[in-house]
Order: sequence, then structure tokens, then C-alpha cells
Amino acid sequence: MLVFFFCSTILAVLFFRFVPVYVTPLMFIRAAEQVGEGRSIVWHHEWIPIDKMSAHMPVAVMASEDQRFLLHHGFDYEAIQQAAKRNRESGKRKMGGSTITQQTAKNVFLWPGRSWVRKGFEAYFTVLIELFWSKQRIMEVYLNSIEMGDGIYGVSAVADRHFKKSPTELSRADCALIAATLPNPRRFSSKEPSAYMKKRQRQIQIQMQYVPSFPKEGQDYDPETVSGGIYKK
Repeated sequence: MLVFFFCSTILAVLFFRFVPVYVTPLMFIRAAEQVGEGRSIVWHHEWIPIDKMSAHMPVAVMASEDQRFLLHHGFDYEAIQQAAKRNRESGKRKMGGSTITQQTAKNVFLWPGRSWVRKGFEAYFTVLIELFWSKQRIMEVYLNSIEMGDGIYGVSAVADRHFKKSPTELSRADCALIAATLPNPRRFSSKEPSAYMKKRQRQIQIQMQYVPSFPKEGQDYDPETVSGGIYKK
């Protein structure tokens, strides 16, 4: 059983290194929840390559979710320590330190939840993804599979449903607003943003100034100069 588990999971990660992720467990879970609530199934998703997205989109999600994405190998221990410190000092909602790679592992291979079992599987798949996928592939899968609204998954769907634009037409402000919703995209809307969302949008736009442009597949970058936004050609 252990041999089957390791072989099947490694093959699955290798498979999705090259094949588009058209469906995820979360999409089926949300569809089942909608049926259980007596609603019609809402499912908007279209896979597109990362070069068909606005160049601002990867920068926006890095600014909002994982500013050290290009520097770490799946786990941002500095962010984890900061989140743990905030959680100890505050009695408010618990803050996480999940990286974009961890979120991708959860979205593609697992289910929502906070159990230690799921977190263990998440860590395992995070290691595999960082081992077998490039940073460009991780970002591409993330931006295609992340939930961005009620029944809306990925950049193409949210661009069409909320902005009436193609993914390449999304502006810097649009991308910052989408990124602002990602902690809870079913509660926070990029279609009808609240005052809080607009404030978050402005904050992310400021942070985007300090995040380097996202490198293309095959483009080398120097980790020591990433913080300055400088890439080796």
C-alpha cells in the first residue's frame, strides 16, 4: 500500500506538470454544497496558459499571498514564525503562513480543512511539487485553479464574470482587487468590492511596487537580487 501510495502520488504530480488541471476536488465539493443548499450548480472555469494572463496577476498574488515565492522551496519559515507570533499575541482569527505552493497542493490534490492529517498530506505534496514543477508551472496551476468567487475558479473565469475582460486585459488595479479577495473569495467580492476590499486593493498595489516582475519559463533569476526586481537574462 505504501509503495502504491508513493508511486501513484508521484505519477500524479508528474502528470500535472505537463497536463492542464481542468478539475479539482474543491470544484466538486462546492458543486455538492450548492446541490445540498437547493441551488443550481455554478461552475465557471477555463484553463489558460500563464502567458495569456495579465503580467500583473502573478505579481499581485505574490504581493498579497507570498512575497518570498521565488526565494523559498515551498515553505516560508519566516512567514510561519511571524504568523505563529501574531496568533500567540492576538485573540483574533488565526492567521496562516501558507505559501502559493502549499495552496496549490491543497487545491489540486486535497480538500479544505485544518486537520493535522490534511496538513501532513499538504506538506508532502508541497515537497513533490517543488521538486518536479518549475515556479512558472506552480504559478500557472495556482492561478488557474484558485477559487475567486462563488463557483468561479481561475483568472479567466473571474476576468469574464466580474470584469467583462479577457485575462490579458486585466489592469494592475484589477489584479490587485482579485488578489485582495483570496483569503475568502466567497465572502469578499471583486465584482462589488466593499470599502474594506478597496483599502486592501490599495495596500496590495503599494506592495506590488516591491515585488519583481514574474520571470518567464526558462528565464534564470538570481535569488540574491530578486528582492530588487532584477533578473539575469
